[in-house]
Amino acid sequence: MNEARRIILITDGDDYARKALEITAKQIGGTCLSLSHGNPTNLTGPQLVKLIKKAEKDPVFVMFDDSGIIGEGPGEKAMLYVANHPEIEVLGVIAVASRTRKEEWTRVDVSIDRDGVLTANGVDKYGIQELEPGRLYGDTVYSLDQLKVPLIVGIGDIGKMAGKDHFEKGSPITKQAVELILERSGYYDNK
Repeated sequence: MNEARRIILITDGDDYARKALEITAKQIGGTCLSLSHGNPTNLTGPQLVKLIKKAEKDPVFVMFDDSGIIGEGPGEKAMLYVANHPEIEVLGVIAVASRTRKEEWTRVDVSIDRDGVLTANGVDKYGIQELEPGRLYGDTVYSLDQLKVPLIVGIGDIGKMAGKDHFEKGSPITKQAVELILERSGYYDNK
């Protein structure tokens, strides 16, 4: 069996997310699997695994999006398949907040607000801290609690957050979330 590919799951797949992750991949190394973007996700789990295996280098950033579908939508079905694949190692998840309220939520280990502050509370779509600790509302987070991953980092709407994570600014919040996952997963120790 080949060595497992090391990936980070991102629960958003729109054009802003793609651009933010492409910039982040250039800044820190790794591969943004740009073909995984879509709103909603239009590739299946098996198709994504094939693409991940062909990626130039780890870590591979893979996007999943349900486009507001309540429950387990196409993004989450693909994400569960990829995350449970024996040749994939999930380093962590960037859980992206959305307007969805009280319908879908997940626990987060830590969040990063739009000013780059780490918090035990969740954040909203705009990257503003919520009052509730450890909980983030989003539209592609329904299945995250089923996964055994080292770290789930909550952030606002990737590539946006009132312009504070815009790709023209280098997507600093996305980059910070990726660096936190890489650091805490021991990625740098095992290169």
